[in-house]
Amino acid sequence: MNVPLLDLKEQNAALRPEIEAALGRVLDSNGFILGGEVAELECELAGYCGTKYAIGCASGSDAILLALMALDIGPGDEVITTPYSFFATVSSITALIESKITPRTKAIELVHLYGQCSDMASLKKISEKYGIPLVEDAAQAIGAEENGVRAGGMSSIGCFSFYPSKNLGGMGDGGFVTTNDDTLAKKLLALRVHGSEERYYHKYVGLNS
Repeated sequence: MNVPLLDLKEQNAALRPEIEAALGRVLDSNGFILGGEVAELECELAGYCGTKYAIGCASGSDAILLALMALDIGPGDEVITTPYSFFATVSSITALIESKITPRTKAIELVHLYGQCSDMASLKKISEKYGIPLVEDAAQAIGAEENGVRAGGMSSIGCFSFYPSKNLGGMGDGGFVTTNDDTLAKKLLALRVHGSEERYYHKYVGLNS
């Protein structure tokens, strides 16, 4: 018997009336770009993740890029991360992080996998010791918790994906970032709309996200 890895048709069928109603509301309002539905989702996501802000964007890839841009990371700067890891190997990876830190290191980007959080206690100690911000790639871990704190609320910025195969998939691509920092939130909100805090006045070089 062929068992599909991911059956989006079955998932969507159960929610079809709600999905069609939501699409109808967007069509009626013409709020296709950052409209009322997005604002409502951002509010719900912030509440769910236990963060002050949740800021929608075009994809999980953009979420990570926006996070690094908001932290002023650019050419010549270093970001320490892992290419891939199963949860059981995290302890060995965190032990290696300190040896990789240089004066150019501007962030540590950790990855939560399979709905499991990284060893945040160890990572936070390193972050605080060296004054290097943590960025969570939580694309596979929305709702995951460690000591009562949810993924996305354990670092400077959390990055999430709504790609259809993710834990909370969307119809198409999408993403969002979370933060509790007022200054970072203000910058992220500008960066996702071409760096504009006021329409047609661009403070930063941003993205169309």
